[in-house]
Amino acid sequence: MSIKIADTYATIAIEAANAVDYSQVGETSIGTIKINLAFTQFVLNWNTTPTFIADGTIVPLQTLTHAEAVELMQTSAWSPPIPLEEVE
Repeated sequence: MSIKIADTYATIAIEAANAVDYSQVGETSIGTIKINLAFTQFVLNWNTTPTFIADGTIVPLQTLTHAEAVELMQTSAWSPPIPLEEVE
Protein backbone atom coordinates (compact mmCIF):
# COMPACT_ATOMS: atom_id res chain seq x y z
CA MET A 1 0.00 0.00 0.00
CA SER A 2 1.42 3.41 -0.95
CA ILE A 3 0.65 6.67 0.77
CA LYS A 4 -0.25 9.61 -1.47
CA ILE A 5 1.36 12.85 -0.36
CA ALA A 6 -0.86 15.89 -0.76
CA ASP A 7 -0.04 18.21 -3.62
CA THR A 8 -0.62 21.45 -1.75
CA TYR A 9 -0.21 22.60 1.82
CA ALA A 10 -1.26 25.98 3.15
CA THR A 11 -1.02 27.99 6.31
CA ILE A 12 -4.33 29.55 7.31
CA ALA A 13 -5.24 32.11 9.97
CA ILE A 14 -6.62 30.33 13.05
CA GLU A 15 -9.85 32.37 12.87
CA ALA A 16 -10.83 30.36 9.76
CA ALA A 17 -10.57 26.93 11.41
CA ASN A 18 -14.32 26.61 11.97
CA ALA A 19 -15.10 27.60 8.35
CA VAL A 20 -13.14 24.69 6.82
CA ASP A 21 -15.09 21.88 5.16
CA TYR A 22 -12.87 19.08 6.45
CA SER A 23 -14.33 16.60 3.94
CA GLN A 24 -12.35 18.45 1.22
CA VAL A 25 -8.90 18.35 2.85
CA GLY A 26 -6.48 15.84 4.34
CA GLU A 27 -7.40 16.66 7.93
CA THR A 28 -10.56 15.10 9.31
CA SER A 29 -11.62 17.75 11.85
CA ILE A 30 -10.52 20.81 13.75
CA GLY A 31 -9.00 18.38 16.24
CA THR A 32 -6.53 17.02 13.68
CA ILE A 33 -5.04 20.25 12.33
CA LYS A 34 -1.44 21.22 13.09
CA ILE A 35 -1.45 24.59 14.90
CA ASN A 36 1.58 26.79 15.44
CA LEU A 37 2.78 27.43 19.00
CA ALA A 38 1.36 30.97 19.03
CA PHE A 39 -2.11 29.61 18.09
CA THR A 40 -2.34 32.07 15.19
CA GLN A 41 -2.04 29.72 12.18
CA PHE A 42 -2.76 26.15 11.16
CA VAL A 43 -1.89 23.95 8.20
CA LEU A 44 -4.23 22.25 5.75
CA ASN A 45 -3.34 19.95 2.87
CA TRP A 46 -5.20 18.81 -0.23
CA ASN A 47 -4.87 17.14 -3.62
CA THR A 48 -7.79 19.02 -5.24
CA THR A 49 -8.37 22.68 -4.41
CA PRO A 50 -11.20 22.90 -1.86
CA THR A 51 -14.19 25.03 -2.84
CA PHE A 52 -13.69 27.31 0.17
CA ILE A 53 -10.19 28.14 -1.13
CA ALA A 54 -11.24 28.41 -4.79
CA ASP A 55 -14.10 30.82 -4.02
CA GLY A 56 -12.04 32.99 -1.65
CA THR A 57 -14.02 32.16 1.50
CA ILE A 58 -10.69 31.26 3.09
CA VAL A 59 -7.50 32.84 1.77
CA PRO A 60 -4.26 31.00 2.62
CA LEU A 61 -1.49 33.01 4.24
CA GLN A 62 0.96 30.98 2.17
CA THR A 63 0.93 27.84 0.04
CA LEU A 64 3.66 25.24 0.32
CA THR A 65 4.92 22.03 -1.19
CA HIS A 66 5.21 18.94 1.01
CA ALA A 67 8.94 19.57 1.50
CA GLU A 68 8.31 23.21 2.46
CA ALA A 69 5.60 22.17 4.93
CA VAL A 70 7.92 19.64 6.56
CA GLU A 71 10.60 22.32 6.84
CA LEU A 72 8.09 24.77 8.36
CA MET A 73 7.00 22.21 10.98
CA GLN A 74 10.62 21.98 12.15
CA THR A 75 10.90 25.70 12.92
CA SER A 76 10.68 27.11 16.44
CA ALA A 77 7.31 28.69 15.58
CA TRP A 78 5.75 25.25 15.02
CA SER A 79 7.74 22.81 17.17
CA PRO A 80 8.57 23.26 20.84
CA PRO A 81 12.24 22.98 21.73
CA ILE A 82 13.42 19.62 23.03
CA PRO A 83 14.55 19.96 26.65
CA LEU A 84 18.30 19.41 26.94
CA GLU A 85 17.86 16.55 29.43
CA GLU A 86 15.93 14.59 26.77
CA VAL A 87 18.80 14.94 24.30
CA GLU A 88 21.49 13.53 26.61
